[in-house]
Amino acid sequence: MPRPSSRISGIVPSGKDGWEVHSAAWARKEAGEDIIMLSVGDHDFDTPSQTIEACVTAVRGSNHHYTPLPGLPRLRKAMAAASSACTGVETTPDQVIATPGGQAALYAAVQAVLDQGDHAIVVAPYYATYPNTFSAAGASFTVVETPAEDGFQPRADMIRAALKPNTRAILINTPNNPTGAVYSRDRLEQLAEICREHDLWLLSDEVYWTLGSGEHVSPRSLPGMAERTLVINSMSKSHGMTGWRMGWLTGPQEMIALLTNLNLVTTYGLPAFISIACAEALENRYGVNDIAERYAARRTILLDAVRGMNNVSVRGSEGGMYVMLDITDVEPDDEKFAWAFLDKENVGVMPGSSFGEAAAGHIRISLCQPEPVLREAAARLRRFASTYRREAA
Repeated sequence: MPRPSSRISGIVPSGKDGWEVHSAAWARKEAGEDIIMLSVGDHDFDTPSQTIEACVTAVRGSNHHYTPLPGLPRLRKAMAAASSACTGVETTPDQVIATPGGQAALYAAVQAVLDQGDHAIVVAPYYATYPNTFSAAGASFTVVETPAEDGFQPRADMIRAALKPNTRAILINTPNNPTGAVYSRDRLEQLAEICREHDLWLLSDEVYWTLGSGEHVSPRSLPGMAERTLVINSMSKSHGMTGWRMGWLTGPQEMIALLTNLNLVTTYGLPAFISIACAEALENRYGVNDIAERYAARRTILLDAVRGMNNVSVRGSEGGMYVMLDITDVEPDDEKFAWAFLDKENVGVMPGSSFGEAAAGHIRISLCQPEPVLREAAARLRRFASTYRREAA
């Protein structure tokens, strides 16, 4: 075939992507083995029935045609109300644009603020797609780690040290995937100061905002930040709708108007019947409280179960759908630990180094399993950690 573009060839570099343990665990489970899957963040329960019925009604109501590029007016109004609640800033429909999932919102944000050759800073640990989303824009990036011993909170001095003359944006995620860390107001204020000083965009991934413990602070609410912040949001986690692919981006009205042109040449709008169901789910908060309470209970159960476990410490883990465990004192090679845990105890977890160097020596445990399964997994982890013997160097 003719040569593909360097743009598409360079999105995902060759080599390991850190998901080998998950893939092996999934293959073994599909082959009939009794594997506990704690490696992926997809709900173990269905979308709330009210949302499903709203979609069925919309399909039967002949909502099968093109929709406006930025999203149905009813949907944008509902998303604006959700953004007002999420960010603490009164938001109008003209300040939001609907996208096919949170990843598409992130892609749109990166395309909107970076030209080829520009530079961005990615705060780590990070969601797996972050680096390659910048690669797709032809931009370079620097990963700035957040120290585990500091609860995976971002440090302004480390971010300042990574700034370059062509830096245009910083990307953060709070509550964080994979660590579950919820960024504090103080740390976000320091980050906002950097953005104002250097005239930077702040891309804030807040898809887990309903699943945090304590106060959720959106940097959009800080002084001088509404005009330079793009907030990525999604219905996947908050409303139990991972497969529906509905997200949105919130930002200055002028930027949202420009992003409508991006939808023109990418999505050309979203399905009407899904849009109507999502609008109803947002308006009525279908499942939101139940899902938040469910994950809070699961987090408590797992943390209680691992408390006092020899040589295993909890880091971050205040929100989201994950718990991050420091297993360095058992085995500093987190990938080696994860493989051995899968082989010995039939439990699949994610090696922390899959998400950046700051999470090396950790494992990420998904809470997307029923409470009895999480208790059993914790018991297996306790047994495994107490009997593990590191191979001689």
